[in-house]
Amino acid sequence: MSVSRIVFTPLNYVGWGSLEQLIPEVERFSPKKILVVTDPVLEKIGLVQRVIRPLTEQGYDVYVYSDVVPEPPLEIGEKLVSFTRQGRFDMVIGVGGGSAMDLAKLAAVLAVHEGPAADYLNLTGTKKVHKKGLPKILIPTTSGTGSEVTNISVLSLDTTKDVVTHDYLLADVAIVDPELTVSVPPRVTAATGIDALTHAVEAYVSVNASPTTDGLALQAIRLIARSLRKAVENGNDKQARIDMSNGSYLAGLAFFNAGVAGVHALAYPLGGQFHIPHGESNAVLLPYVMGYIRKSCAKRMADILNALGGNSSYLSEEEDSYRCVEELERIVRDVGIPRTLGGFHIPETALERLTQDAVKQKRLLARSPLPLLEDDIRAIYRAAFDGVVAEPR
Repeated sequence: MSVSRIVFTPLNYVGWGSLEQLIPEVERFSPKKILVVTDPVLEKIGLVQRVIRPLTEQGYDVYVYSDVVPEPPLEIGEKLVSFTRQGRFDMVIGVGGGSAMDLAKLAAVLAVHEGPAADYLNLTGTKKVHKKGLPKILIPTTSGTGSEVTNISVLSLDTTKDVVTHDYLLADVAIVDPELTVSVPPRVTAATGIDALTHAVEAYVSVNASPTTDGLALQAIRLIARSLRKAVENGNDKQARIDMSNGSYLAGLAFFNAGVAGVHALAYPLGGQFHIPHGESNAVLLPYVMGYIRKSCAKRMADILNALGGNSSYLSEEEDSYRCVEELERIVRDVGIPRTLGGFHIPETALERLTQDAVKQKRLLARSPLPLLEDDIRAIYRAAFDGVVAEPR
């Protein structure tokens, strides 16, 4: 009998208006000086003020750090870690999408460590995280990354990505308030939503899946499938935003415990080499990776089809797995994300370089129900370039 390791963040608030829990939670840690990590867009539109205002009204010394960019490069992380060490903060609050929250986690933990952030990278680092760091509260403003409930900080390198990962990176408190996502524009809603869907799908077929993560993943798929198109079409649809926040949150819990695999492994080089947003990188690859590994997890893909609302025939798992791939492709198309690498202006000459970088993502590839070797990865990129789902020879 296998044993599953299940880890959740210590405390989560989820629901419309849950931001009201911020001050009571901050008070538990008795900080004096708080660092708020966010991105410049949220600062410009005033959304971050909804977090800062009650803090300053309570007399806290708050500093806003907004030197955050999508898919943050290692240099941005190094700069923030150095700033946090020098600032002698007592708490870090991350407000925004995955990039802001990942950087907030990194800063909170490495603030009490020595050496550059590069020393703690998964693939090439020589040092280990060994201290919990500063208290941290994470507040997502998109429905997609799940960063508020994971122990990973993703950083972009020259041509790919790497992570700093340890349970000490887990938030002390996560506040998931759908009301904060209403202002997210359609394209970002689409990309982050497909990111969340990918988390749930990959968690469900992961070799590390468990009954716990299965339940989380399938419910996440149900919620996202019924609400993503609505949220993209009308960002003010309250129920759609609530469903997407809950779906993203559940998908985050599922993939944190079961892991993601081939889609993410192949998406990292797209972000690293061509700076394609992570959600869009996942979206363009999702049907092709799932189509390639389909036979290794046909029963589970039939389950996913049902959760997507695809009305399984229950006659053939093989047929239903085909239909699952088609339904995933349809969702990507319906929310307006290009369905081929060419749609992102990626040249054919880049396929080999993408392959060589994706092969290095062994931490992710190890979770695939079908082992993905170099030739398999090359074939998937080729399929995504040609726009035709391929299967192993």
